[in-house]
Amino acid sequence: MSELSLTLEEPRGDEGRVAKAAPVRPQSSVSVATGLVGAAAVSLMVLLLATLDLSLEAKIFACFAAAALPMMLWSILVEKVHLRPSTGLAAVRQRDYAASLRNAGTKLLGLAVTFGLIAVFYWSFRFYASGDQAMYFGFLQEALPYLFLIALPYLFAVDLYMVEPEDGLWHMGRAVMGRWGEVDGAKLRDHFRAWTIKAFFLAFLAPIVAGSVANATGLFTNHPFDTVVSTVIWLVQVMFFYDVIFGTIGYILTFRPLDSHIRSANPHLAAWVAALSCYPPFILMGTGGPLDYRMNTQEWMVWFQGHDAVLLAWGSGLVLLTAVYAWATVIFGMRFSNLTHRGILTNGPYRFFKHPAYVSKNLFWWGVHMPFIAVTTSLDAWQNVLLILVTNLVYYLRAKTEERHLRADPVYRQYEAWIAQNGIVAPITGPLDRALSRLFGLGPRQV
Repeated sequence: MSELSLTLEEPRGDEGRVAKAAPVRPQSSVSVATGLVGAAAVSLMVLLLATLDLSLEAKIFACFAAAALPMMLWSILVEKVHLRPSTGLAAVRQRDYAASLRNAGTKLLGLAVTFGLIAVFYWSFRFYASGDQAMYFGFLQEALPYLFLIALPYLFAVDLYMVEPEDGLWHMGRAVMGRWGEVDGAKLRDHFRAWTIKAFFLAFLAPIVAGSVANATGLFTNHPFDTVVSTVIWLVQVMFFYDVIFGTIGYILTFRPLDSHIRSANPHLAAWVAALSCYPPFILMGTGGPLDYRMNTQEWMVWFQGHDAVLLAWGSGLVLLTAVYAWATVIFGMRFSNLTHRGILTNGPYRFFKHPAYVSKNLFWWGVHMPFIAVTTSLDAWQNVLLILVTNLVYYLRAKTEERHLRADPVYRQYEAWIAQNGIVAPITGPLDRALSRLFGLGPRQV
């Protein structure tokens, strides 16, 4: 992120004593404009694709290109993010060409072995043999030769300007070469964590992207506006389209010249347990899972059928919640990814909440599934309420373990102090948050 001025005003009281300075909201690492140009471009692309008879693969590629390329160009040409100190790149060349070529070769070796380990990971888990990721794996097979073709010149060019060239890929390469005396164990572990995150979540998102693109580009064939319910469902799906497109771009575009590289991956085991329990194959709250809160329930449109005014009001609330959820991803621009630190966001919905995506997602589940009403007995309803409350608690633990990771950054600590006084729900949730943080040992620590 760009250098920030952390100077706080020091107003003086009537007796000349220095009063406690009010926290200042730090500048966000990503501008609002970055996400907006990507969202606008991909929206226009969806309208165009809705009129064209193209394969689903072509539509997916077009959507990614439409969202990513404008954001990349905006970031480099307008905001000049490649000049930020947070990229780790200097304005002038840091070493001679021969040294950078050697470093690039080491990093290319590290990259090749990393991809090999990811392939073993995918092969080892039968979950990935289900066929849902067939398009994703097919794309990888076609793209990998081109990736390695451009990898060496890219690594060489970046290494020339890196202030600290011995990054995770370099340490991975040295480890493969048996140069263990030169390997920094902490950087190597962080490298493994970062690439595990990319591999896991890209495979998770791939089949969702396909469905989302098909739905969004079917605007003129699916007749989504026939009823209130169909309109709400289509709008919700469109919001999820923006979420998965920008989320997937975030996992792909982790490049220093874009200032979108991974600064660090969350090192806390509790964070990984909480996060992975929300995604297949480890998901706890999925259908039939131990935290399935949908047993013997009906969704909102069933309970309100025949009452168009209520359907419209309730459905509008669900669309609003989903819009906040999508906004919380789009505002990241090219930097979204779970379990990572890639710069601190303080604008968009993060201007009002620390965790807008988690808040909106959990409220959405309450509104869609209405677990407090069961078609059988009130006992089932109470059980469902208990299970969704535990699900909410899982997401609370995700939020707190993310905060523990980000708190190592002084900019996040400044943002945390500011949002505690200026956040919309801070006065209401603050006491409960402090109590739960003490209960689970997740409060602020000395850093």
